[in-house]
Amino acid sequence: MSIKLLLLDVDGTMTDGKISYSDSGEEIKSFCVKDGLAIASWIRLGGKVAIVTGRESVVVANRANELGIEFCYQGVKNKHSKVEEILRYTNLSWDNVASIGDDLNDLSMLRLSKLSFCPNDASSFVKREVDIILNKSGGNGAVREMIEHILNIENRIEELLNLWEVD
Repeated sequence: MSIKLLLLDVDGTMTDGKISYSDSGEEIKSFCVKDGLAIASWIRLGGKVAIVTGRESVVVANRANELGIEFCYQGVKNKHSKVEEILRYTNLSWDNVASIGDDLNDLSMLRLSKLSFCPNDASSFVKREVDIILNKSGGNGAVREMIEHILNIENRIEELLNLWEVD
């Protein structure tokens, strides 16, 4: 197996699914720093990452930019169609894709991916469809767990550890 592209949902996957608003109406989301380090590591190892989410938020765009995520698509109604565009652009196929999602709007990309994951607190319908139900919940290290699982089955843990070796 050779996973080259990670597809990430946001709400309920990269976050705990809660949306808070400030008094001025500004949206607030919390992201797990452990997920962030794993995503940044994946990119440093040569992997690609795409955020494909149904909602739109400046916070998500900022997080994607901070982590160096190349593809960030928000307000996506048809995730399957959007991922097909990404695959054409990157010259990859669904056989190179691992995805993580937690709810019904993620099912199309989860079903087509070579390897699919969901957080422990995902919808029961999603849990029936994915290859791996993670131990961690959304926003609490689920993305990190997914990335480590992929690197482990592809025998790439040493590569990961070498990224952070101190001279």
